Amino acid sequence: MRIISGKYKGRRISPPKNLPVRPTTDMSKESLFNILNNRIDFNGLKVLDLFSGTGNLSYEFGSRGASAITSVDADFGCIKFIKQTAAEFDFNISAVKSDVIKFLKGHKTGYDIIVADPPYDMDQKLFEEIVTLVFENELLNEDGIMIIEHSKYTKLEHMMNYSFNKKYGGSVFTFFEFDNGEVDDVIEVNEED
Repeated sequence: MRIISGKYKGRRISPPKNLPVRPTTDMSKESLFNILNNRIDFNGLKVLDLFSGTGNLSYEFGSRGASAITSVDADFGCIKFIKQTAAEFDFNISAVKSDVIKFLKGHKTGYDIIVADPPYDMDQKLFEEIVTLVFENELLNEDGIMIIEHSKYTKLEHMMNYSFNKKYGGSVFTFFEFDNGEVDDVIEVNEED
C-alpha cells in the first residue's frame, strides 16, 4: 500500500497481515482521486472515512492537505494501526472505533467529503441506510461529495442525491451530492463508458 500523491507521495505503508480488510487497490484509488482532483481543492477539507480499515484513503486525503479526517471502523486492530500511522505522518486523523451505522445515527458534524468502503458482501439495505442517514442527519456539507465503494452487484443509482458512478473491474465508486441544477461534465463523460 502506498500514498500516491501529495506531501508523502510514494511512501509505502505496511499494515499488519491479520487485519480483517480488503484495501482499495492502488489503481482504483488513483482513479478515484483523479476524479476528485478535477472537482475539489483538498486543502482544508473535513473528511469522514467510513469502514476505514487500514486507513488507506484517510492517508491519501491527509497527504493531499485535508485538515481534519475522522476514520471510523469497528475493528480495534484497524483503529490502533490508523492511530499509529497518523502519528508517524503527523496527519490530523481522529480514529473512532464504532459500528458505522451507530456512528452515523449519533453524529451531527458536517463533512466536505464522506467516503465509505463497506465489505462488498454487506446487505444492500445497509448500503442504502448509509446514504439515507448521511443526508437525513445533514452530515454532508452543501457542496460536499459522498463516495461509496462497492461491488458491481450492489445498486445505488435509485438513492436520493445519486450523481454518477464509475466502474473499475469488479469495483464501483458511486458518487452522491446535492443537486445544484447544473449539468456536470464529469457525469457526461462517465456515462459514456
